[in-house]
Amino acid sequence: MEFGEQIKEIRKEHQLTQEQFANKLNVTRQAVSNWENNRNLPDLEMLIMIANFFHLSLDELTLGGTQVNDMTKKLIKDGSETRRAKLNLISTLIGTFLLLLGFSFIFIKANSVEYIDASGILHENFYLLPIGFVFLFAGIIVFLVTGIRYLVAILKK
Repeated sequence: MEFGEQIKEIRKEHQLTQEQFANKLNVTRQAVSNWENNRNLPDLEMLIMIANFFHLSLDELTLGGTQVNDMTKKLIKDGSETRRAKLNLISTLIGTFLLLLGFSFIFIKANSVEYIDASGILHENFYLLPIGFVFLFAGIIVFLVTGIRYLVAILKK
């Protein structure tokens, strides 16, 4: 059963008009009409509110039986987009951290003092340059991979 049919059935079982149903959920009558005509779907918070108000499980409300309906597809899509957004945020933060770390090492190397001690040994922080460049390279790679994955996701839509 489609989600719109299910909402209409729930509303009629409780002998409510669209206006009364909307008032109980603090939405407009037009929103209820759009749900019933499958023009629009409620968000997850509204689904939880509907399920609680009418004493239904979310499975009953979203699945509407054994078939996958539009609401189930929307929830799956929203969940995967949320995970993708979190992954992009984490990747961006990691890339930023790596770039800042790389710039820090290079800055420290540029401002460090090289000296020769009394026994004639040169003291220099030469290792900071390759480490800085490795972190810069890693940060750039993280940004490139994140950007490419984002573009691929957009093109799949």
